[in-house]
Amino acid sequence: MNKYLVYLSLLVMAGCNSKQAPDVPTTLVKQGTFIEELTEQGTIRAVSSIAISSPSVSYRYGSLKISKIVEDGEEVVKGDTLVIFDPSEIKKTIVSSEQQLEIAQAEYEKMKATQESEIEDLEADLEIARISQEISKINFDQAVYESEITRKEINLKLETANIALERAREQIENRKKIHQQELMQKNLVMRQHAAILQEANSSINSLFLVSPSNGIAIVRENWMTGQKIKAGDQPGSGALIELPDLSEMLAEVKINEVDISKIEPGLKVIIKADAYSDSTYTGTITTVANLAQNTSNTSKIKVFPVQILIDGVHKNLMPGLTVSCTIRIREIENTLFIPVESVFKIQGIENVYVKTGGGFKRQEVKIGVSNTDYAQILEGLKVGDEIALSDPFLNKQESPGNGKTN
Repeated sequence: MNKYLVYLSLLVMAGCNSKQAPDVPTTLVKQGTFIEELTEQGTIRAVSSIAISSPSVSYRYGSLKISKIVEDGEEVVKGDTLVIFDPSEIKKTIVSSEQQLEIAQAEYEKMKATQESEIEDLEADLEIARISQEISKINFDQAVYESEITRKEINLKLETANIALERAREQIENRKKIHQQELMQKNLVMRQHAAILQEANSSINSLFLVSPSNGIAIVRENWMTGQKIKAGDQPGSGALIELPDLSEMLAEVKINEVDISKIEPGLKVIIKADAYSDSTYTGTITTVANLAQNTSNTSKIKVFPVQILIDGVHKNLMPGLTVSCTIRIREIENTLFIPVESVFKIQGIENVYVKTGGGFKRQEVKIGVSNTDYAQILEGLKVGDEIALSDPFLNKQESPGNGKTN
């Protein structure tokens, strides 16, 4: 009886000295088809969209100020008002132009009446000159029997009357030309005021931006503030709102330069939206960028934008949503694989803990490709081996028969 108790005590002590964790979860090495995958975060956006931009108006109105703008993400229908700009400056121009145009029109009519009166006076003078010339001509014709001196005097009067008549005609023609130029100048002033008025009326109509189609209004950021454009902003030129076509959406992810060689158009993708974790969508890679981008202005890490066309139409997938995209790179048939949590890197070498009759032993393995859940095993294990899913030794600095570990 005493020997039995001593033996039992030795077993307990031996178990304590091994420092092996009790109830270690295990799994079996499996053989089958391994799917090589790559998971990256991305953002949803529409394949195509309509940009609603600030109206193009004259510099004389200054910078337009937004009075009202649709809420970001609001659902709109064709004809809905999206943006209204403050019309006060343009209204001032309309009032001023109308007044200036009325003044110019009044001056034009007054000038025209004055000119007509002046021409009437000149035509009256012309008629007097014509009558005077006819009288002189009659006198000259009747002076056949007059003395030579008298005839010369009468002839001089006729010549003088002829000159006066011609000058009266020339004066009328000259005044008409001058009058025409004066009226043209006044008419030009009226056209200028009319053009400004027409432009102002057209501009004030353009201050109301309406939706050309149904959709979701995505308000852009104000580049000066970094915030969404809002009432009171003076955004200048450029797009204010995007109306995405929700019938065709894509996800854009950025792949690092190490993995980009594995990515090509046509690969299938499983997509999960962070906001709808219980929903899964599918897609296909359509575009892989040829040029790399820096992740930020200060970072040297290079990434390549990749676009994924999402299958079907989904009301939940809105532009700007963050999604998790799992790209299926390839399928490897008839290979060994184990869960990634069962692999432990010790001093830069991958190891697993294989279950034996007396506990666990550390086994070096060679890993092939891996995904978020599994790792391919090239060497070190065989199908059916039972391995630990966590470190079976309580003291991570020491494992029996394997020396020091990290």
